[in-house]
Amino acid sequence: MSSSHTSAVSSRSANIKDTHSYVGFANFPNQVFRRAVKNGFEFTLMVVGQSGLGKSTFINSLFSAEINDPTPRAERSFSPTTQIEEKTVRLIENGVILNLTLVDCPGFGDAIDNNKCWEPIVEYVERKYLDYFSEETKIERAATIPDRRVHLCLYFIAPTGHG
Repeated sequence: MSSSHTSAVSSRSANIKDTHSYVGFANFPNQVFRRAVKNGFEFTLMVVGQSGLGKSTFINSLFSAEINDPTPRAERSFSPTTQIEEKTVRLIENGVILNLTLVDCPGFGDAIDNNKCWEPIVEYVERKYLDYFSEETKIERAATIPDRRVHLCLYFIAPTGHG
């Protein structure tokens, strides 16, 4: 039984042929790269954490731009539920376009009772994935589907000072 398996493997490797003429598929990664650079990249970054942990400062430092305005907590209206705010910016670096969607969750963990404060965040992420899935599975869909899914979620943990 093992000898038939060995012969099947060797017959498969015999079908690999090196093309000596130009077919064009070797340039496919370059074509995909050029198209992506031309159209730009979409990236969604979610930041979650209590107020005053430096989320806005981190985002501004990460992208070397004033993307997220650090609004002091006293100026924000207090809500007992976690709010979700989206902000989209277009960053260009060396001709490469990044369409960055920043998702901020002010009010997360700021209440006295933080039970279920994470539910709006999970619902938001799931809704974005379901929206993308429904667009992707349509019979007649657009050539390019905007990707609004959350690609990265950074969770900022408050230092406790007990260590």
